[in-house]
Amino acid sequence: MFAILLSEGMNPFYQNISSFPTVVFTFFLLVTVLYWLVAVLGFVEIDVLDFDIPGAEDAIGAGANSELSNPDVLAGLMLRFGLHGVPVTIIISLISLIGWLVSYYTVHFLFGLVPDGLVRFVVGLPVLAASLYVGIMITAVLIKPLRPLFKKAQQQTVKHVLGQTALVRTSRVDKEFGEATLEDGGAGLILKVRATGDQVFNKGDRVVLLEYIDEENVYRVITEDEFTGK
Repeated sequence: MFAILLSEGMNPFYQNISSFPTVVFTFFLLVTVLYWLVAVLGFVEIDVLDFDIPGAEDAIGAGANSELSNPDVLAGLMLRFGLHGVPVTIIISLISLIGWLVSYYTVHFLFGLVPDGLVRFVVGLPVLAASLYVGIMITAVLIKPLRPLFKKAQQQTVKHVLGQTALVRTSRVDKEFGEATLEDGGAGLILKVRATGDQVFNKGDRVVLLEYIDEENVYRVITEDEFTGK
């Protein structure tokens, strides 16, 4: 199969996207597209990859701590490059797309001058690194104006959704997983929700948003009967 993909008679577009280094970004771009399709269908949470990224003050304090975990180090790197304030899935998607574009056009216009084999692989390594760096830098610029929008939207959402009834959209909602849709007169809001204890809700169940847990960015939900005291 790979021999066919890399053959001389193959369409140059497919040959470029399936050859190193572009193939690395092609893989991640396909994964992100598949992820968004699955997320829209409700099988996974839209921000399933999100984790807390500290603010500037926290980052300064953490810099003095030599016992940082891997997530802490990753969060620190993302903060340093300005990759914070929006869902991680959006950041990864943008880096994959931009890196793919940079790598593809570099290969398309320049790699015709590079011999096949080991030489092309060696030349591809700095192209891969440069494409990733450019993707990160451009993504940081693109998401900068989006941060206030996400922050403001989250604050406003918390204020008016507590006590309202939402509809479970994922296959289940338990204490570790779940999303629900809240009708807001528009396209609807998709919220991360969690049940209490061993309670489990199924897709289509109606739940009431009881409280917001800021540390986890989730809403605690209960049944309508529990909320009304029936």
